[in-house]
Amino acid sequence: MNKTNLEEIEINLLLTAVKDRYGYDFQQYERESIKRRIKYFLQSTNHKHISQIIPGILHNENILNSFIYSLSVPFTEMFRDPLFFHILRNKIFPELNKNPYLKIWHAGCASGEEVYSTAILLKEEGLYEKSIIFATDFNDSALKQAKKAVYNLKDMQKYTKNYINSGCKDSFSTYYLADYDAAVLDSSLREKIIFANHNLVTDDCFGEMHMIFCRNVMIYFNNVLKEKVFLLLNQSLLTGGYLCLGTKESLQFSNIYKNYSIVDKEYKIYKKEK
Repeated sequence: MNKTNLEEIEINLLLTAVKDRYGYDFQQYERESIKRRIKYFLQSTNHKHISQIIPGILHNENILNSFIYSLSVPFTEMFRDPLFFHILRNKIFPELNKNPYLKIWHAGCASGEEVYSTAILLKEEGLYEKSIIFATDFNDSALKQAKKAVYNLKDMQKYTKNYINSGCKDSFSTYYLADYDAAVLDSSLREKIIFANHNLVTDDCFGEMHMIFCRNVMIYFNNVLKEKVFLLLNQSLLTGGYLCLGTKESLQFSNIYKNYSIVDKEYKIYKKEK
């Protein structure tokens, strides 16, 4: 048996063990991506072979959490793709403001930077008080960080530039306090945010939303899993609502594509028409 086949067997055993023991299903993630991340996690341990980390993951939830964190890629930034937020501010939010209330879902919110970016925009456009933002992820460590709303102070310079390019209406520094090397976001931004654990791979639809963000989440999924998640998002979105994907993602080859119109082709913003 060659080394490649043995490695594939070990990966399959690991992913099956995690699914059967804890319910986390990574089996339909894009294979090369998941393989790279498993190897990266392996390098952080004292083991040489993938199969050697299985017992620890099965019997120690701290090891599991570290493993989940390494696979979930919880990296984002505030006002990432500033022109995307500029479109929200000037084109989407005026339409959403016609509703008596707003329910917004950030699916796969990671460490929360994009959630708070949305909250800032809602405040500046006068929609925050009638909005509820649901921020979900299957990674409890990332959710814990998101709830704290504490970020590296060094990142604020970049976030400030992003904010300005998004069409800002205030000074970004009014939204956080500097505490040594950390930036603590203003507590008012958290008042309308509900954080919850939700797994796009295994859980059901999530309410009736006016807007769903699921940006840069499905780039790690294979086509079967993407279609499953698209159906879930479609079920969770009201007719007339907006679906926001990442720039490298698209509805074009999905079965639900016929239900949507394209609001912005570059930034993958869609409106549900039926």
